[in-house]
Amino acid sequence: MARIAGINIPLNKRVEVGLTYIYGVGPSRSRSLLKQVGVDPNTFVKDLTEDEVVKLRDAIDDDLTVEGDLRRERSQNVKRLMEIGAYRGLRHRRGLPVNGQRTKTNARTRKGPRRLQVANKKKVAK
Repeated sequence: MARIAGINIPLNKRVEVGLTYIYGVGPSRSRSLLKQVGVDPNTFVKDLTEDEVVKLRDAIDDDLTVEGDLRRERSQNVKRLMEIGAYRGLRHRRGLPVNGQRTKTNARTRKGPRRLQVANKKKVAK
């Protein structure tokens, strides 16, 4: 089993696709890593030699910020924006879209499901 950056890479996928299971490695970065290390993108993970796995692991550890470090860095960036009172930080705090999208309609991903306003029922006097 190929374990890179603390992630078990699925064996029955091509290396190019398997590397994208690592948080912070997308398709284009995966291709550039494979070119840098000299591994054919079409080989399956189960067919990689131990030497190639070590080369990939070293290249990712040396050049990229991935997984826990990247998650921590991103969350600290958001916390910093919130602490300094920046507009983007306020949008994060309120759970609204950050990058200027409209909110009158849409924005359901950030705002969550609609809250139904139920008309107050008058209590029946006995």
